[in-house]
Amino acid sequence: MAFRYIWKDGIDFCEGFQHKNFRPVNVAERIPVKTSEDIDKEIQKQFDALYEKYDNIGILLSGGMDSANLAAYLRPGSHAYTFNSVSGVFDADVMRAKKYCEKRQLCHHLIDITMDDYEKYTPIVMKTKFAPVHSIEPQIYKAALLAKQDGVQLMIVGESADLIFGGMDKLISPKWTFDSFVKRYTFLDPALVLMSPVDQLELFEYYRTSETSIDYMKFMDEVFSIESSGSYMNAFGTAWMPYYDPYAKLIMADSLDMDRVRNGEPKYLVRGLYAIKYPELEIPFKIPMPRPVDTIFKNWEGPKRAEFRNDIPMANLTGNQKWQLWCAELFLLMLK
Repeated sequence: MAFRYIWKDGIDFCEGFQHKNFRPVNVAERIPVKTSEDIDKEIQKQFDALYEKYDNIGILLSGGMDSANLAAYLRPGSHAYTFNSVSGVFDADVMRAKKYCEKRQLCHHLIDITMDDYEKYTPIVMKTKFAPVHSIEPQIYKAALLAKQDGVQLMIVGESADLIFGGMDKLISPKWTFDSFVKRYTFLDPALVLMSPVDQLELFEYYRTSETSIDYMKFMDEVFSIESSGSYMNAFGTAWMPYYDPYAKLIMADSLDMDRVRNGEPKYLVRGLYAIKYPELEIPFKIPMPRPVDTIFKNWEGPKRAEFRNDIPMANLTGNQKWQLWCAELFLLMLK
């Protein structure tokens, strides 16, 4: 439950629950790119090939760089889907997405996510994954259902750009020790919320390089990629909606320049592509796909099952941490 997937192959939560993990594109099959212009050329080739197979291609569009870049390759009239704030008030992310759609003449759809949506769709995506899920999964599932109603045959996502081109700078920029990285990546301490917590160090130990150090870049390439990309695979797969990530087919020809990342220029090649596609707009900083968990779970009192502590400091938990607890309890209820 800590990693939202089972990292040991051949292990399931219970009999009849056959869990499958996402597998990234093999490195040997990826296309090396050195410049932003290289990325532009290779992504255009991919879209040319996609449009030979599909007439109606849609996109999950946020206000950030990754999906905005990909929106530039869509044909006018294509459908773009943006998750709206839970309040229904347009925020900066939504307003940027609207600008991209206006520039590219896309049909823009705003999708509100409510607690009713979580209660309706979370069990569905968990039953397919046979494991607890990320809060983005029921949202993507809802978007996929709406896209199918619009006749969309393939959905485009830009999820892999962070991992391939040096995003998530707050995670990869620090020079972590083993202990500090474990603490940072453990989003919710099991000992804080469970009556009988199980230590999760075994997976981290695979990436230990010395008594005090860890190969956290390899950890991100392997562990994070499976959990993150697996969320998209599961949600779209549950909805029977094909999806495609053009970034996933690429790889940097040169080593990532960590000095540029640490000095405020993460994903510098993707930033360069944004400047090509939207020269009139300021390059945005990292904008994660909106998830209204802070608002929706603000007053949630916490889990009631016996596996959970009855003294969990709910007021100190973030919305994402509360989501993990809510999702874990719902999953345990499903196992009966």
